[in-house]
Amino acid sequence: IYSKKNFLFYHLVFSVINMKIFIIGGAGTVGSVATKIIHSTGLASEIVIGDLNIERAEMLAKSLGGNVSAVKLDISDRNSLIEAVKGFDVVLNTAGPFYKFGPLVLDAVIEAGINYVDICDDYDATIKQLELNDKAVSKGVTALIGMGSSPGIANVLVKFAADHLLDKAESVGIYHLHGGEEYEGPAVIKHRIHAMMSDVPVFLDGELKTVRMLEESGKALEEDVEFCGLGTYRCYIYPHPEIITLPRYIKTLKKVVNLGTVLPEKYFRLIMDFVRLGITGEEPIKVGDVEVKPIDFAVSYILNERPKLLEEAGLKQPIGCLKIVVEGIKDDERVKYVFEGVSSGGMGEGTALPAALATLYMGMGKIKEKGVFPPEGCIDPLDFVNFIGKFFTSMGEELPIRAYMIDSSGRKTEIKLL
Repeated sequence: IYSKKNFLFYHLVFSVINMKIFIIGGAGTVGSVATKIIHSTGLASEIVIGDLNIERAEMLAKSLGGNVSAVKLDISDRNSLIEAVKGFDVVLNTAGPFYKFGPLVLDAVIEAGINYVDICDDYDATIKQLELNDKAVSKGVTALIGMGSSPGIANVLVKFAADHLLDKAESVGIYHLHGGEEYEGPAVIKHRIHAMMSDVPVFLDGELKTVRMLEESGKALEEDVEFCGLGTYRCYIYPHPEIITLPRYIKTLKKVVNLGTVLPEKYFRLIMDFVRLGITGEEPIKVGDVEVKPIDFAVSYILNERPKLLEEAGLKQPIGCLKIVVEGIKDDERVKYVFEGVSSGGMGEGTALPAALATLYMGMGKIKEKGVFPPEGCIDPLDFVNFIGKFFTSMGEELPIRAYMIDSSGRKTEIKLL
């Protein structure tokens, strides 16, 4: 996608846009793809990559050239972060783990008075971020949080179904699969470990409850899911924020669950095994004369084993799939609307594309509300789907989301989103 210069998109959508965008973690797995996509559209007059790994950031900036530059950025240094983002139109934050840094970065960007987009998929961080709403309003800031694949596009499509397809939306199932990315950093592994050790929110029978992924309460909700012709895989309950945000904005919902897995399956199970064995603590232990945090050892070992497991599984390129099932009432009949999207770029592209386009959408002034919002809280779903559609049309491609309706007799009818 980002290898194509989308000048046609530039002319199709708007006239001259001189937005300045700062991308936190812009040299990482997701951030680098988002940087390339934003740059490819020609809609940003200036792009700055802020990353702790300045060598990777400078290499990426040099490869893109022109209006892209890099600065070394430590997001744990609040004052430096505030100064770094001043004067920009939008900050896109792709730096994790979000359960640790998400609320801190958002608070600093709000303090700087800059509009904000991120890909936060930790529900506990999301709760803390939503608590910054009043501060964002007082600073005149719009903050769109969790704008990746899931959460992100998933929220938008659920809201689309609730607003435009169903008379009454009652149940939501969000399923995701990805793997084979060329690179995974420690933050990604720590995020997964955090998810496996956390109380996982589920919205069942109209009430918010919690389960544990690796305990019986979580195992009871596991499902075997068929993904977009890629095969059927066991999916595990995930602590994603859609569970706590969707019922706030779609009051008729009685059930919301989020399940997923990572390929190769043996790789995902290896991470589970470390959690089950308890080798994921933050308290250092002595190994000979050296103090080591168990979680640091676990992450290093997992990442060291990853290439071998990818090779064993024959996974030679990244792949990702998102599936959303929204069930409810339409013309007095119980029906399901299913949305499926496949990304050949795995997590990097699947998460980066919606984040990048939402950042441009924000920079164009398409979101008017001030405060902190999940996608379903501030994005017009029909308008945003059309916006994404124009991006793909500009490249001579179709919107990579398949949608169909299943009626009460089980008959499947394909529907067009555009």
